[in-house]
Amino acid sequence: MKKHLVLLSVSFSLALPMYAEVRVWKNQKGQAISAEMTGLQGDKVMLKMANGRVIPYALDQLSPEDQAYARSMPAAGSAGDVQKGMTKGNVKLESATQLAFGPAGVLFIGDSRAAAIVALATGDTKPGKAREVKVEGIDQKLAALLGTSVDQVLIQDVAVNPLSKNIYLAVSRGKGPDATAVLARVEEKGEIQPVSLDGVMHSRAELSDAPTDGRQRQESITDIAYFQEQLLVAGLSNEEFASSFRSIPFPFQKVEKGTGVEIYHGAHGKFETRSPVRTFLPFSIGGQPSLLAAYTCTPLVQIPIKDLSPGAKIRGKTIAELGGGNRPLDMILYEKGGKQFVLMANSRHGIMKFSTDKMESVEAITEKTGVAGQPFETIKEWSGVDQLDVFDAQQALTLRRAGTSVNLETLSLP
Repeated sequence: MKKHLVLLSVSFSLALPMYAEVRVWKNQKGQAISAEMTGLQGDKVMLKMANGRVIPYALDQLSPEDQAYARSMPAAGSAGDVQKGMTKGNVKLESATQLAFGPAGVLFIGDSRAAAIVALATGDTKPGKAREVKVEGIDQKLAALLGTSVDQVLIQDVAVNPLSKNIYLAVSRGKGPDATAVLARVEEKGEIQPVSLDGVMHSRAELSDAPTDGRQRQESITDIAYFQEQLLVAGLSNEEFASSFRSIPFPFQKVEKGTGVEIYHGAHGKFETRSPVRTFLPFSIGGQPSLLAAYTCTPLVQIPIKDLSPGAKIRGKTIAELGGGNRPLDMILYEKGGKQFVLMANSRHGIMKFSTDKMESVEAITEKTGVAGQPFETIKEWSGVDQLDVFDAQQALTLRRAGTSVNLETLSLP
């Protein structure tokens, strides 16, 4: 039998190391309770009651404002929990191409060249303040920090620590095989600091069936996300179905083979198994934990997370074809006005905004087509955006081209 928790008016004060905040939570009927959030577990927010009992409560039963707040926080976990299996030492990165935050300030770094993921315990868990961010010419500032010219600096990814609101940057210094990986942090007042990788608590997950050389090796990891105590990894494998997803339990233990994914590419008019996912989001679609994945040129595909199993071959459901000659760059999920939306940055088609309402009911695309499927609108005011992350319930963080420079700035969610 499905049970619904009724929120009552109760007040108490506790202190948890992860969030350290008592707040009033309201459901969609306006009923309220004071409680501490201990984390997210999938589609549930974990609320700690006065007697110490932690109760899971369905996100979609909360008020829109509380849903947005909860989704801005990482999943449950304490510093001690997440450091299981970690060792203290120097982190060696061949590249730093993708970033994602997990619980308790853990930063996941995708090293595509090495076909590995590093989990770094940043210790950056002090609650930060909501604010606007605008760092103009961040590429020039990074070049000065690293003692090089701006044409030798490439920002590969950005990630907001949902606890501290500090911003982390995955940077390449130099070009080609001689490029070095740098991790940098932008703090509250806009100061940019390199993040030391010496003598830090960390763990490492190696992808055993990754391609061994060439361009495919560089695409062994194309995007990562933390969801329900798993690190989800998109990229290429050396299997017949080269396009793959992996679900790696965290703390890291054994890393299994990926799941090969076949999709129908509407613009090409055929099924494909070798094109990698460029960006993806994990969230509930029609009540089912799912991946929303975007591919080059530009199919949008829904994949149930329950279908991911080591070595399996599955077929995703193509729910949109968004136009040829385009490369999707990044995606975020957010709440506004009681509804849930996806924003996707693209190389040629600007910023697309999708509603997730009834997304599960969209008919699968199985024949050659132009733009079709899940409807969207283009946010024309957001020009030049290459990277996105959720900053808080009202703002997105963007990495945005402006003339000859690159700016890091927050924009109000549309």
